[in-house]
Amino acid sequence: MTSIYDDNGKSIPCTVIQAGPCVVTQIRTRETDGYDAIQLAFDDAKDKHVNKPMKGHFAKAGASPKRILREFTRFEAGHQKKFGDVLQVNVFIEGEYVDVVGTSKGKGFQGVITRHNFSGVGDSTHGQHNRLRAPGSIGASSYPSRVTKGMRMAGQTGNERVKMINLQVLKIIPEKNLIIVKGAVPGANGSYVIIERWS
Repeated sequence: MTSIYDDNGKSIPCTVIQAGPCVVTQIRTRETDGYDAIQLAFDDAKDKHVNKPMKGHFAKAGASPKRILREFTRFEAGHQKKFGDVLQVNVFIEGEYVDVVGTSKGKGFQGVITRHNFSGVGDSTHGQHNRLRAPGSIGASSYPSRVTKGMRMAGQTGNERVKMINLQVLKIIPEKNLIIVKGAVPGANGSYVIIERWS
């Protein structure tokens, strides 16, 4: 994340995302595929990292090998995207709101205090001396004699698909294909995200 200043001198936290160029590498239709979708490719890859079938797939669209392929099934009304078209960041408009989807940072195996914000027993009662951060009892007596599904317990934290909704587009830098959105987006620096634009 970073921050920029608005016209009133107020600091606004924001995230800079490179949003393009994306190449249309396939257009799926109900007649041929059973559903409507558009496939976009992003981020150049080395030839040695792409197999022959994928090289042919990209070459058919007149594009160099790419790292990322994603399909989108929702379009603006009356969209006219064609095979081989290149989408730049100027498809977005300053001031509009978008959703950003990504994979959150993985934080490994965490206890219940970190993972679920439990308070722990503490050292104030019952004479506890070694149970300060323990989850406490998880059972449910003789019925149903099992741990209820969905019980909040220790486990892996993060590394999940996360959608941040209604992030405002603060600024667009078309010459570098950069888009600046207000607030945070999921994932570490350099990770891939999907920007969903609703018209």
